[in-house]
Amino acid sequence: MSIVVKLDVMLSQRKARSKDLAAYVGITEANLSLLKQGKVKGVRFDTLMKICEFLDCQPGDLLVNEREDGVQG
Repeated sequence: MSIVVKLDVMLSQRKARSKDLAAYVGITEANLSLLKQGKVKGVRFDTLMKICEFLDCQPGDLLVNEREDGVQG
């Protein structure tokens, strides 16, 4: 199983820009890009909270547990 980051989907749905999100959260655009690509080993709860505040969503809207066969579980 793996955790899939759906940040790009939520940004698109909210018609928000990565640059604005990064500024709001207080992280670099490069770090936000790594997060969007799922290339980070972890994310701080306060960072996740700020992302959810900006996008008006829940953590479960951004992070999905997906099985190897592509089924969400």
